[in-house]
Amino acid sequence: MNTDFIEALSEIEREKGISKELLIDAIEAAMISSYKRNFNTAQNVRVDINRHTGLIKVYARKTVTEEVLDPRLEISVHASREINPNYQLDDIVEIEVTPRDFGRIAAQTAKQVVTQRIREAERGLIYNAFIDKEEDIVTGILQRQDQRNIYVDLGKVEAVLPLTELMPTDKFKQGDRIKAYITKVENTTKGPQIILSRTHPGLLKRLFELEVPEIFDGVVEIRSVAREAGFRSKIAVHSRNPEVDPVGSCVGPKGLRVQTIVTELRGEKIDIVRWMESVEEYVANALSPSKVLEVQIHENEKMARVIVPDYQLSLAIGIKGQNARLAAKLTGWKIDIKSETQAEQEFGRVKTYTEEMHQDSVSID
Repeated sequence: MNTDFIEALSEIEREKGISKELLIDAIEAAMISSYKRNFNTAQNVRVDINRHTGLIKVYARKTVTEEVLDPRLEISVHASREINPNYQLDDIVEIEVTPRDFGRIAAQTAKQVVTQRIREAERGLIYNAFIDKEEDIVTGILQRQDQRNIYVDLGKVEAVLPLTELMPTDKFKQGDRIKAYITKVENTTKGPQIILSRTHPGLLKRLFELEVPEIFDGVVEIRSVAREAGFRSKIAVHSRNPEVDPVGSCVGPKGLRVQTIVTELRGEKIDIVRWMESVEEYVANALSPSKVLEVQIHENEKMARVIVPDYQLSLAIGIKGQNARLAAKLTGWKIDIKSETQAEQEFGRVKTYTEEMHQDSVSID
C-alpha cells in the first residue's frame, strides 16, 4: 500500500460519507485475522497503517514477565530491557514482525473490507431514506413476479408487494407503474426490506392527503377510514374551519378530486361522510347513502340501534352486509339496523331526523 491507497480512502470518504479513519481501523482489524491465518501464528499482534504514507507494519505484542512460559505471548525482563531499559513487569513490548510478502495479503484484505463497508453504508443510506417514508405512498415499476410476491423497483431498492396485499381488481404486468403504501421497512442482513400494500386503509388516507389541498394544509382532517379494498370504502372528515365544507373539499370541483382517487383504486366506491361529535349523527352519516330516521345509543354495549325507512333497509345493510360493516368499522360502534316497521312493532313510535343530517355525506361510485 502507498499514498494512492490513502488518497483513495479520502475519495471514498467524500463520495460515500464513510469515515476514512473508521475504514482504516476496520482494515487494521481485518489484517490481524489475515496475518494469523496466513502465517499460522497465535501471536498477539497489532497492525498499524500510516495515515500519511500507507505503510503497513505488524507488531507482536508481548507481556513482560519474570518467567517466560509462552514465548509467543511473553518476553523476559532481561530481553525487554535490551530493547528499552525502561520496561517493567507487566508492560507490553511491541516487536515488529512484518512479513516480507505481507503487502499482497494486505491489499486483498483492504479491498474486501472497503467493498463490504461501502455496501453496508449504501444499505444504511437506503434504509434511512425509506424508514422516513414508512406509512407513505411510493411509485415504482413492476420488475418481476413469483407465486407469492410482486417485486417493485423503487430506484435504489427493490420493494416487495405480497399478492395478498393486492386488490381483487388489480391487474398488473411487467413494466407497469405501481402506486402502493409502505407498511414496513426492515433492516435485514441482506439489506433494507420494504413491504408494500394496495389494500391498507392508509393508502386511501394518503391519496386524499395528496389530492385534497385542504387536507394537506390541515384545514380538513381525516378522522377515520374503513376499507374493503377494491369494493367500497368510507372516510370520515372534519373541518377545523366552519366556513370550509369538508365533504365538498374532498369531492372537489365536479367531483374531480375524488374521481382521481377512484380511478387509482380501480373503481373502488368511496363514501365521504362528515365526522360529528354527536355519536347519533356520526353513525347516521356513516350509513350513507341510506337515510336514517333514528339512532338509539347504548353506551354500556357500545352499540347503536339504527332505524331506517322500510324501503331503505337493504341499502342501509348493503350487499352481504357491507355498508353496515364499514359503518361499524368507521365509527367504532356496533350497529343494529331495524326497518321502520320492525321498530314500531318492537318499540312503538319512531322519532324522525331532520333532512339536514342527510346532506352531510356523499357516495362516489
